[in-house]
Amino acid sequence: MRPVYEITVGGRRYHLGARTSVMGILNVTPDSFSNDGLRIKKPGDVRAAAERACRMAEAGADIIDIGGESTRPQAAAVSAAEEVRRVIPVVKAIAGKLRVPISVDTYKVSVARAALDAGATIINTIQGCSLGEKPEQSLLRAVRNYCAAVVLMHMRGKPRTMQKNIHYGNAVQEIYDALRRAVNICLDAGIRRDKIIIDPGIGFGKTTAHNLEIINRLDSFHQIGQPVLIGPSRKFFIGEILNAAVENRLSGTIAAVCAAVSRGAHIVRVHDVRPIVEAVRVMDSVLLEKAV
Repeated sequence: MRPVYEITVGGRRYHLGARTSVMGILNVTPDSFSNDGLRIKKPGDVRAAAERACRMAEAGADIIDIGGESTRPQAAAVSAAEEVRRVIPVVKAIAGKLRVPISVDTYKVSVARAALDAGATIINTIQGCSLGEKPEQSLLRAVRNYCAAVVLMHMRGKPRTMQKNIHYGNAVQEIYDALRRAVNICLDAGIRRDKIIIDPGIGFGKTTAHNLEIINRLDSFHQIGQPVLIGPSRKFFIGEILNAAVENRLSGTIAAVCAAVSRGAHIVRVHDVRPIVEAVRVMDSVLLEKAV
């Protein structure tokens, strides 16, 4: 059974692992791979995004994760100013209205600071295993100074190049080692252990075979000593297995999520909140042999 960790987010304590937590994805991008992105150009767009966040929370989401830049394969980067324009009005619109923590999916320091100022309490970064290379520009200082939590995700390369020339000698071991180093960098930077979550990065510089191996051996990452988040939702490997378009990958996502929960996932990051909440509730009940 997965270990239980006490995590402090926004001054509140959460016991991750007592049940599976669900992170709902709120994309405010025009080019999301999942075809669910919202364009933020006028006040009505902000209201629509806030309403979607509220529906996710009502459906059982434990965290809302807002992203303002697509990180799909071959995606082009956007400027920090554009990302702030998309993300921050939405954070402000829901901060204080929802009881669940707000996470912002970014690797840019200025975006992270603006998000934390606006009421976010978690920074979810795809560059989690390369943080600390430039301390003066690092996200770590902002995370530490704001007493925020951080999700450290593993990725090789950048979204535009990450699916080219993929090679690992031992994928799980190499990802494990990179995440362990990232955790140690955070600890050395003064971020408390109870504010660090790790993510092996399904679909980010991995083949279908790598993704399946990561899920099957997810419990290996427990040895790092931090809660494990995983995000298989609507990903390419599901489409490849099922020969299904993005909009037809819900059943495959549920299967991948249930497999990840059986291997010890603490948090699952998904687009379709209500059906996943129901699926993990049943999975948790089976694993604990009692209704949760």
